[in-house]
Amino acid sequence: MSYVKGLKCRECGAPYPVEPLAICEECFGPLEVDYDYEAIGRVLTREAIASRPRTLWRYRELLPLEGEPTVGQHTGCTPLVRAERLGSRLGVRELYIKNDAVSHPTLSFKDRVVAVALSKAREFGFEAVGCASTGNLANSVAANAAAAGFTAYVLIPEDLEKAKVVGTQIFGANLIPVRGTYDDVNRLCSEIAGRYRWAFVNVNLRPFYGEGSKTFGYEIAEQLGWRAPDAVVVPMAGGSLITKIHKAFGELARLGLIPEAGTRFYGAQATGCNPIAAAVKAGTREIRPVKPQTIAKSLAIGNPADGYFATGVIAGSGGWSEDVTDAEIVESIQLLAETEGIFAETAGGTTLAVARKLIAQGRLDPEGRIVVAITGNGLKTQEALALAPPASIEPKLAAFEAHIGQRAALATA
Repeated sequence: MSYVKGLKCRECGAPYPVEPLAICEECFGPLEVDYDYEAIGRVLTREAIASRPRTLWRYRELLPLEGEPTVGQHTGCTPLVRAERLGSRLGVRELYIKNDAVSHPTLSFKDRVVAVALSKAREFGFEAVGCASTGNLANSVAANAAAAGFTAYVLIPEDLEKAKVVGTQIFGANLIPVRGTYDDVNRLCSEIAGRYRWAFVNVNLRPFYGEGSKTFGYEIAEQLGWRAPDAVVVPMAGGSLITKIHKAFGELARLGLIPEAGTRFYGAQATGCNPIAAAVKAGTREIRPVKPQTIAKSLAIGNPADGYFATGVIAGSGGWSEDVTDAEIVESIQLLAETEGIFAETAGGTTLAVARKLIAQGRLDPEGRIVVAITGNGLKTQEALALAPPASIEPKLAAFEAHIGQRAALATA
């Protein structure tokens, strides 16, 4: 049974039918899914959720499908890690890592949005799917399309990390690098979607695609014992994820599944692509597009589609936004790996580096319950680290002991 009433404009509230539409014809605002929360509240309980398989579909009443999901049946329910060693280093009493670096099947939170979008594409009767991507979405669309039997067209900026290119090609998608930025790629995809009857997940399916991100928030609340955190630090590219986690906590509170959430939202960007953070720090919701120049390529969207709404969530919750340098990003990737054994990509390094900066500024309360969102796996962005190769030794005990003794001496120097 579906609990979707239709689509509605996020700006003017104009109603629309459930169709592959993304933009309001009245005011050109973005559309979102409108649910019958009263009906959902009669059937969705903590007990009902707990009885279901540990996938994102355990929250299915709050997702926009008419029937059973056909894509991503094993996606979701990634770990919420109590990061005690990292928390001790940062001086934080209760720190958690929501770790989508181990998401099935392609090691990023994009598996959530693609599971929903492609399931919806099947309900609409599409046979081909596509996307504009900075890398992680490309991987997920290609993998899930292959598993579901869709033809896939994936467009990316030509300078993406090699691992993300290979991680798309391997699934047999039609991979098309474009000479330009993500914003150039996205514009081209909008034109393609207007001409061909293909389901572009972040163009004509965007209202449904975005709903998958809510499950990131649902899981945080459930894993914290059905309560929202005091603060959550979220990476921002297009700005959608932070708004959907906010929506998730609000929905759970509305349904009585968690106490009223007073979570503060903090947005993380790289200094080389910081249009949302710059707006927050300037005290405005006006987004000024920038030309990205950062190692955090998965966050390199210079004209973020949800930037206006992300600034609203941040300001409205009493949070803040910051940006960090490439050097700070790399340092935080290493810190997370060395303290918690979690290898995050550059977006994760950005998020942790911003959390550290906010703690130092006194904007993030170290006595609160803080969740840091890690959205992708470091195996995808190894080039950013440029680690020196380890020195080799002869296969002799004396060589091993000399090597270890040398390292011990260096460690105590």
